[in-house]
Amino acid sequence: MPALDRQDDVFVLDLGDTENRFHPDWVASVNTLLDEVEKTEGPRALVTVATGKFWSNGLDLDWLFANTDRALEYVSSVQELLARMLTLPVVTVAALQGHTFAAGAMLSLAHDFRVMRDDRGYWCLPEAEINIPFTAGMSALLQARLAPQTAHEAMVTARRYGGRDALAAGIVDRTAGEDAVRRTAIELAAGHAAKAGPTVGTIKTRMYGPALSALREKDIPLG
Repeated sequence: MPALDRQDDVFVLDLGDTENRFHPDWVASVNTLLDEVEKTEGPRALVTVATGKFWSNGLDLDWLFANTDRALEYVSSVQELLARMLTLPVVTVAALQGHTFAAGAMLSLAHDFRVMRDDRGYWCLPEAEINIPFTAGMSALLQARLAPQTAHEAMVTARRYGGRDALAAGIVDRTAGEDAVRRTAIELAAGHAAKAGPTVGTIKTRMYGPALSALREKDIPLG
């Protein structure tokens, strides 16, 4: 399950060492840890990390297909997590050491910045290949955080972007070697720790108003 640590003014949220899929218990755990980040006072920032081959592989499709009667509730909870991360009142950095796919890629985009390993691992939106359309909220998030040409290519073609290609496309902000991804992300976040507070949260909320409204829509067509 996810865990939270702190290095000086930077909270480090570790998503785990598996595929880090969005099981309902996993989502609840992440929200609980974000509660701690939010309620803490003073300078702070957040870096989201993982260990192993994956940063996150997205929705827990096994759970979803076994619980189709709860699909709307589940997708709504995932979209609320994306909206929460997008508007967190601290500067956030995703440290992408491994594969970042589907809803995992969306969660990375909900962070303010992304640092990706430069030699291995892919960032990918595979929905066109696995025949799962993006919800309106997910589409709005992707189009709000990516340049139009990049959003179109990533969403329609399911292209797998390596670190250097992701940097060129503006998907990530920096690349680093395997041993430097986490350190680079923490250094980037630490430089903005003093900005934590309601103003940053308000700026993000107003900046991404249309995407947030779409993510928080309760009537979600899933097909």
